[in-house]
Amino acid sequence: MTLSQYWQDVQAAAQQKGQPILSLAPMEAVTNAVFRGVVEQAGAPDLFYTEFTHAKSITHPKAKFAAQGRLYVPDSEPKFPVIQLWGNDGKDYETASVAVREMGYEAININMGCPAPTVIKNHGGSDMIRHPDDAAAVIAGAKKAGLPVSVKTRLGYSDLDEFREWIPFLLRQDVQTLMVHVRTRKEMSKVPAHYEVIDELIQMRDAIAPDTLIGINGDVENRTEAVQLALDHPGLDGVMIGRGIFHNPFCFETEPKSHTIGELVELLRLQLANFDKFSKRYDNPRFAYLKRFFKIYIKDFAGSNEARTELMDTTSTDDVRRVLDENPHIQAAVQSGELMKS
Repeated sequence: MTLSQYWQDVQAAAQQKGQPILSLAPMEAVTNAVFRGVVEQAGAPDLFYTEFTHAKSITHPKAKFAAQGRLYVPDSEPKFPVIQLWGNDGKDYETASVAVREMGYEAININMGCPAPTVIKNHGGSDMIRHPDDAAAVIAGAKKAGLPVSVKTRLGYSDLDEFREWIPFLLRQDVQTLMVHVRTRKEMSKVPAHYEVIDELIQMRDAIAPDTLIGINGDVENRTEAVQLALDHPGLDGVMIGRGIFHNPFCFETEPKSHTIGELVELLRLQLANFDKFSKRYDNPRFAYLKRFFKIYIKDFAGSNEARTELMDTTSTDDVRRVLDENPHIQAAVQSGELMKS
């Protein structure tokens, strides 16, 4: 396998900055166009990924319209994110890969790591670890359109040692990039990430598929930690940050610095504006999902718990703006220039 021009360019840009390829992990109801715009403003990674989208839904007559919101990329976004697909039918990936190429997407990622029971029940995500024939079929199907294909997976389904067969199997499929969440499906996120296996993963890559880029996901909080992890494990090409973005939306900034509560509130206002624009285009804006983000922005000051409680009772973006404008705890923290703690 030869590394595609797409991934060569991504790798070269990261190396020029003296760092691994940094990306925001794809997360359901999180990494859509609305929130990607916020992270871009706060400090962008090298790569964004979409929410995962069922491969069949992209072209299915009854599902394709519902999937459009997941696939939406506004003109303001500097470049297309990598689209993440899930499902276990190679034929679905064949048709989906052609469709997303025509939309403007330049790279495909296959989700073989999601631990959610609903996804497992439908034989997607980390259930693929138990069905390698299906995994090979969807990788082959996704390649049909000529776009570079990568995989995000876990070390195993129920046993850590499964990675010694599973990872080599994936490497033999000639994927462009293999991103490994260094936990098993059974472990979810309840145990520390298994950094102790990173060097072994790199050795597997070097022996089986030296052109494949390999990265890890799990417990990395910010750019500084990601760069140090790559220094500690020579040969590691990329690092994904997932939950770290909820602890600090500025986690990807090149030079970490202190930020005020006022800056956090402005990011929330930007997310509200992005959400309103999205709502005018699609019928299912999912306001309720916005509430999971309040804990990112409204924290670290006296009365922040009470302020979040008030925000959780809102039913529209205008209600949220009213609370931001009128809540005395928020106003006091903003006007004093108080700093966020993380």
